[in-house]
Amino acid sequence: MFEIQLNHVIFHLQFIYYIIIFLTLRKVKKIYLENYSGVSIKTYDWLFKFTATLSFIYIIALLKNIIKFSQFDIVSTYFKIGIHLLIFLLICWYLYKALNNPELFKQIDSTLKLIKNSIPQQQPNKEVLIHEQENIEKLRNYMKEQQSFLNPSLTIQNVSDEIEIPVKELSLLINHKLNQHFYDFVNSYRINYAKNLLSDSTQNKRTVLEILYDSGFNSKSSFNTAFKKETGTTPTSYRKNLIINT
Repeated sequence: MFEIQLNHVIFHLQFIYYIIIFLTLRKVKKIYLENYSGVSIKTYDWLFKFTATLSFIYIIALLKNIIKFSQFDIVSTYFKIGIHLLIFLLICWYLYKALNNPELFKQIDSTLKLIKNSIPQQQPNKEVLIHEQENIEKLRNYMKEQQSFLNPSLTIQNVSDEIEIPVKELSLLINHKLNQHFYDFVNSYRINYAKNLLSDSTQNKRTVLEILYDSGFNSKSSFNTAFKKETGTTPTSYRKNLIINT
């Protein structure tokens, strides 16, 4: 009886565990947005979906336990069968992802911290402000000339190595001085590049899907979301409006 009671206590304590996980994922998302531009964000999306699925199974198991001690205890048997089926499907999904998307499981730098924890408390002097402005211009010129944003796997470390600005300093410039996550900063260049392709009459035969991949995006959903955030409309509507106006 003691073991059964202990198991029930541990089972219900999982509720706190899932809350902690979701809070951690929220923090991880901010870190990803501050340091990665595309492909690595998939890792966060996958982790969130996997955790959400586990939480859903936990809720079903919780309902099963409640029904088990009611007059509808027979229903709990069907819940139990459903839980086993969901766990089996989850394992299959996990294996499928692992085999077809090995990049989801590559190591992410665990030493990364939120940029707000690195913001200096003191006001910068004139020399520091001039130095920061010079680095911002250096960064913008690099993005325009080298078009590194076309690389869907671009990270802030890649940019740091190219323009020889320390990662921490570069992250402060983008996230604190330009008030953008690295993810949004890079996507703004990708969107402008895509807009040029969509407005180019010589590119009319090319599909939106081809243009999004050429612009550095790695999925249609992320492209549509970023494009609508930047322009207020979808890529297809943007192209149609250009044709009508022309």
